[in-house]
Amino acid sequence: MAKSFPTSELPLDQILVGDCIEQLKALPDNSVDLVFADPPYNLQLDGELHRPNNSKVDAVTDSWDQFDSFEAYDAFTAAWMSECRRVLKRDGALWVIGSYHNIFRVGAKLQDLGFWILNDIVWRKSNPMPNFKGTRFCNAHETLIWAGASEKSRPTFNYDSMKAFNDDLQMRSDWLLPICSGGERLKGSNGKKVHATQKPEALLYRVLMATSNPGDVILDPFFGTGTTGAVAKALGRRWIGIEREASYIQAAEARLEKVRRVSPADLETLKPKRAQPRVPFGTLLELGLLEAGTKLYDTRQKKSAEVRADGTILCNSQQGSIHKMGAFVQGLEACNGWTYWHFKADGQLKPIDLLRQEARNQLGLN
Repeated sequence: MAKSFPTSELPLDQILVGDCIEQLKALPDNSVDLVFADPPYNLQLDGELHRPNNSKVDAVTDSWDQFDSFEAYDAFTAAWMSECRRVLKRDGALWVIGSYHNIFRVGAKLQDLGFWILNDIVWRKSNPMPNFKGTRFCNAHETLIWAGASEKSRPTFNYDSMKAFNDDLQMRSDWLLPICSGGERLKGSNGKKVHATQKPEALLYRVLMATSNPGDVILDPFFGTGTTGAVAKALGRRWIGIEREASYIQAAEARLEKVRRVSPADLETLKPKRAQPRVPFGTLLELGLLEAGTKLYDTRQKKSAEVRADGTILCNSQQGSIHKMGAFVQGLEACNGWTYWHFKADGQLKPIDLLRQEARNQLGLN
């Protein structure tokens, strides 16, 4: 396995000026935890777009979004993606965002290069631009692809935190968020937008909270006006940006200077139970948290069992572990006995899982 590059030797919290592919080549192998890429969409716009009142729509007409052919765009995509895969750590991951103009070509290249697609996310815009010509559906979403560096990668995913973030509901792959507008939209001295496709910080906030940890290195090869860097800085992540347009770099630097970091203590994510140290049921007896003969119940007190000194429980003349007996009384193949069985304390039923946590505290395993 390739060795990861020391974080201390990376150009952290810096904007690398120049062509993204050339600048990526200067970065070492296996040095980055996460890539967020917002590449040119190759919109293939033909002429100006006007509103019904004949005012001009401020669309993407910049040279960086223009390619001679699909083949040229595919070659560009393969080049920057290959370099991103090289610099990613073994368990690193890449996010790439696009529209119907490019995302299908991008997704195919991801798979051709060995990335492993984990999810596609539909960013549903709460305030999309209407279709002024009335010739198509209103294009109200963009697509993000989240992919591991390879099939064997185990990227960070803060599932429990994101579930809590979403009011204890599993977070879905369709995200309703507004486009970048109002005070968040960076504008130049002429009052016009600095960047035509500036992404909202809310989008990056969700991406980084879900799939990175404090201290991780986040790379954005199309840095633009620095949304990725601004959110990474606020959330205690390190970042590396690559950008060639001087006006974008100037705006990004000014923006980053104003970002306030969140306190490290407030950045802790919710740890999944499977990551907590294992404590056998018998340990509760050893520590005196339960005694032999204690009665255990299901939540409705329809089923009961009695704790034995050897860490088994007895129910209906059958004896076994808390998990096996929980499955037995329910007629199931498996059961999590820690959450199924309850003990009585102060006249109330409480899950024995509370005693497991107390055991961890006493054993110094937290």
